[in-house]
Amino acid sequence: MSLDLPLAFAALMGLAILMYVVLDGYDLGVGMLMPAADEREQELMVASIGPFWDANETWLVLGVGILLVAFPAAHGLVLGALYLPVAAMLVGLMLRGVAFEFRVKAEGWHRGLWNWLFWFGSFLASFAQGLMLGRYVTGFHPGFGYYLFAMLVGASLCGGYVLLGSTWLILKTEGALQRKALAWARWGLLWVALGVALVSLATPLVSHTVQAKWFDFPRTLALMLLPLATVAAGWMVWAATGRLKRGEREFDWMPLAATVAIFALAFAGLAYSLFPYVVIDRMTIREAAAHPSALKFMLVGVAVVFPFLVAYTVFAYRVFRGKARAGQYE
Repeated sequence: MSLDLPLAFAALMGLAILMYVVLDGYDLGVGMLMPAADEREQELMVASIGPFWDANETWLVLGVGILLVAFPAAHGLVLGALYLPVAAMLVGLMLRGVAFEFRVKAEGWHRGLWNWLFWFGSFLASFAQGLMLGRYVTGFHPGFGYYLFAMLVGASLCGGYVLLGSTWLILKTEGALQRKALAWARWGLLWVALGVALVSLATPLVSHTVQAKWFDFPRTLALMLLPLATVAAGWMVWAATGRLKRGEREFDWMPLAATVAIFALAFAGLAYSLFPYVVIDRMTIREAAAHPSALKFMLVGVAVVFPFLVAYTVFAYRVFRGKARAGQYE
């Protein structure tokens, strides 16, 4: 049986984007939490993400690269409609990259300035990504209500990244900073609940296709397992943070694992809603796909790059496992 190349590339692109959201999401979240910590705690926060943050963004490059080469028609439509938020995201990523490196050499108020720019770059990149998601799931429709919805999704994604960042800090730190991270995680969980609810409610309203997919009872009754599983994962985050507050330190990995499950389940629900479209109700995967010869050529490159990317990611997280220590990155 021959490989369905457009479907295979759509799956790879989705996996790359999910990996980026989870991996770069936690270090963006840590960046947004910097102002809530004191100077010593900020050093620990930087040390916790120092060995990973730069490589995490490689997954974004892979996802956008697949979109460009495998689905060129969709690439032009999506990035054309999202030109300004994409530019804002890139500015944010550049700001945080420069600030992350310069703060190591800075002293006194200069270090405080670079810390602030690291926060601002993290917030700008996160909000721009949420804005893009909000515009994307509503099919780029014009109108004040659609733009307001996109801004709400942008704020909610910031909360989701804060949840990822705080649960990462729960895993990688201890003492006073870990206790602060437990409180941050609970606030972030409420933001995530808002974001998931907004996207879940809005997508069926703007697309009859999505509405039919989710609300054609009883045929779609089994799909209710997805939101139920998402609620269960959220409860696990809340319960695990409660256990850690009571001193049960063996559960410091559970909040992050449950948060990753929330993102994966939400992503699965969004993917089901959109399939087979690349742009909802406007362009399908097959309509947007490049010529089969181009896809075959691209497949060779992905087959070489993807295993190395996975292997490097696993290796880096294995080498730098354990609790972070101040000055580790410097």
